[in-house]
Amino acid sequence: MEPWPSRSLALLLLCAAGALLLLPAGDPGSWGRALPPLLLLLAGGAALLRLCARPLALRRAPERVGYLPEPGCSRHQAARRARRSRRAGELPPLYPNGWYRLLDSHGLPRGGVRSLAALGEQVAVFRALDGQVYVVDAYCPHLGANLAAGGRVMGNCIECPFHGWQFRGEDGKCTTIPYAEKVPDFAKIKTWPSCEINGIILVWYHCDGVDPEWAVPEQEEITSKEWVYRGHTEHFVNAHIQEIPENAADFAHLTFLHEPVFMSGVDLRYTHSKLWESVKHCWKAEWQPEPEPNKHCSQLVVKHSLTVFGKHFSLMDFTVRARQVGPGLVYLTFEHAFLGRGIILQSVTPVEPLLQQVIHRIYYQRNMPAVIPKFILKVECVQFERDIMIWNNKQYLSKPLLVKEDSAIQRHRRWFAQFYSENSTRFTFQKGGLDW
Repeated sequence: MEPWPSRSLALLLLCAAGALLLLPAGDPGSWGRALPPLLLLLAGGAALLRLCARPLALRRAPERVGYLPEPGCSRHQAARRARRSRRAGELPPLYPNGWYRLLDSHGLPRGGVRSLAALGEQVAVFRALDGQVYVVDAYCPHLGANLAAGGRVMGNCIECPFHGWQFRGEDGKCTTIPYAEKVPDFAKIKTWPSCEINGIILVWYHCDGVDPEWAVPEQEEITSKEWVYRGHTEHFVNAHIQEIPENAADFAHLTFLHEPVFMSGVDLRYTHSKLWESVKHCWKAEWQPEPEPNKHCSQLVVKHSLTVFGKHFSLMDFTVRARQVGPGLVYLTFEHAFLGRGIILQSVTPVEPLLQQVIHRIYYQRNMPAVIPKFILKVECVQFERDIMIWNNKQYLSKPLLVKEDSAIQRHRRWFAQFYSENSTRFTFQKGGLDW
């Protein structure tokens, strides 16, 4: 059992003992009148403590964040109009080569099957009875039934719910056709390389079908349970995937977009209001790609401070190290003298052209109250949603107008180009993208 719930229980018992001491000692009859409010108070305190200890789960629908409201329109209508009218520009290939998150490990028990949309494909993810996870094309090559819509796990195979064909997860080979005398050698389904690490299931994508070229690094503190899960957020970004990691090299946007204190909200029309101008975030950042053999990684170091009425508030000084691993994974580690240590794992998975699912999962040292990492994640969520309003409405420029202070952006684009192949699919949208 974690120490935080134990401490919460001890605190409740201490409060109850203190409250009993406050009951009128000379009039036992008054205890009956005082006891119901006391029990109500204790029940409310217990519920509040459970709420504070429970992991944060914040999910935003695609139209919920990043669009300005329009008179007479619902959120969905306003988002759809903005999406259709936007000129997306001349885009890079839609799906860079690399590892991408599909789902959390706890969401797929033994014998479980999930149908998921990712990278413009529909895949079936299943966990064999021995615990191994496999990813295959969702549609049976026989007559196109969705293997995850009623399909069963049989050993290390998945069974089609339409005619009972069974496909081996390891290589996609069909092992059983119930009514056929012989299984043809060519009867198989496409398989996708996958791995399970840091509590998530990932799939490898390469437009040329090349096997994985690098491994996803393990975060030792998560594996050893030194850091525990404290919550996650989920967002959808209507932009090309490259726009999201490119922010790491855009230092000027930190000063302007993220300088207003988080209390000023996410609506960019009001973040620079005079109400909160006395409190400001200050950022100093440096981005560098890593050398071989980790050329698929880059490092961003951000030093944060807070000023109140122009005075430095040193309690909020901390450094964040963000390691980008491939196009779709980021490890944000941070350490504070009083607030402890932890990590936010960011995953960006293209669902379809110009729609990215972004998950932030926070793990924090076990001996710190859960309210601390939940607060950190909530603040990060506010800052990220400011970025979403930019991404959802901007145009991708293949040849942007840059000044010398923007040189890191050009270096980042050269680094990111390694995740594209000559055969990568390119699209040019004159207006908008796909409808939800």
